[in-house]
Amino acid sequence: MRLAVFTHAEHFVRGETLSSYAPYVREMDLWFEHVEDISVIAPGKTSFDRIDKAYSRVDIQFVAVKLLNFTSKRKTLISITRLPGTLFKIIKLMYKADHLHIRCPGNIGLLACFIQIFFPGKPKTVKYAGNWDNDPQQPWSYKLQKQILANEYLTKNAKVLVYGSWPGQSKNIISFFTSSFNKADIKDHIKDFSPPYRFLFVGSLVEGKRPITALGIIHSLKNKGFDVRLDMYGDGILKEKIKTYIRTHDLENVVTLHGNQEADIIKVVYTNAHFSILPSKSEGWPKALTEAMFFGCVPIGTAVSCVPWMLGHGERGILIEPEVDSATEKISRFLSTPFELENRSLKAQEWSQHYTMEKFSSEIKKFL
Repeated sequence: MRLAVFTHAEHFVRGETLSSYAPYVREMDLWFEHVEDISVIAPGKTSFDRIDKAYSRVDIQFVAVKLLNFTSKRKTLISITRLPGTLFKIIKLMYKADHLHIRCPGNIGLLACFIQIFFPGKPKTVKYAGNWDNDPQQPWSYKLQKQILANEYLTKNAKVLVYGSWPGQSKNIISFFTSSFNKADIKDHIKDFSPPYRFLFVGSLVEGKRPITALGIIHSLKNKGFDVRLDMYGDGILKEKIKTYIRTHDLENVVTLHGNQEADIIKVVYTNAHFSILPSKSEGWPKALTEAMFFGCVPIGTAVSCVPWMLGHGERGILIEPEVDSATEKISRFLSTPFELENRSLKAQEWSQHYTMEKFSSEIKKFL
């Protein structure tokens, strides 16, 4: 089978190896186990980042395209000049492939969504890794991709994989999941919910993840007299603002910034922590919560996308409003009832450990 992958994830070529964002690569390695011939079309980049990983396969045909960016007038004009060449490469690759795998949302995914309309006989899988609900604040391009994918007349012979369970969807929309750990990683993690309470924030330090809100909640809990610690893993444009907040409020002994770290380090971190907090604005499948749940951490998240479903609507986690005072008050009540936290910890790991890499691979094979 000749599999063609269309993705906005930037790729780096070094010798015979092809690298990209590590969580994406780990997932694609499982798809690639079931096919003989692989082509990937994506933007190229000039450097290897710490959070990147090389594909296991070295026989991947990489079709590089220029990065498309429409966030400013200048970048939009440049991207428009790049569109014809990008469209030609996508059409050529779709024509040759036996199975089309489109990654959405993203600019390459949007173009591929349009072009796949003209290949109704080609079997397709589409991984929509963003928020599938009808959030009016989503970019128009995201809404357009969802409208095309949910339309069975435009998107034929396709399985559209989305996170969460959404009633009233077309027949080609399938609730799916992702995974990070193997069956061999499954253990019983019994947490001792006594102080100091160890919180984690794992994710990009950007507005969409609300790291400042997470920081404010920990600060507020400290002011209420709770012995708390916050370890932040990730990088982004808010890093300096977070450092300033920590210095200004004398939180050096409470909050520690670790930057981006490899997966093996994060696994140890999950083992030692009590909570994973992610008060984000929008999510697809929030790995920072599901991975932490695998190790018995109690997830704390906002009611966006499939997060309420993942947290059992509060039975295996804590759902908060993205507001410091109300979130602090709710978390405070749980810190005063450790047996409630122990119960949620056990339910969280039981749920998360159901979604192993082995199960993920088995489900992928069915689609191919």
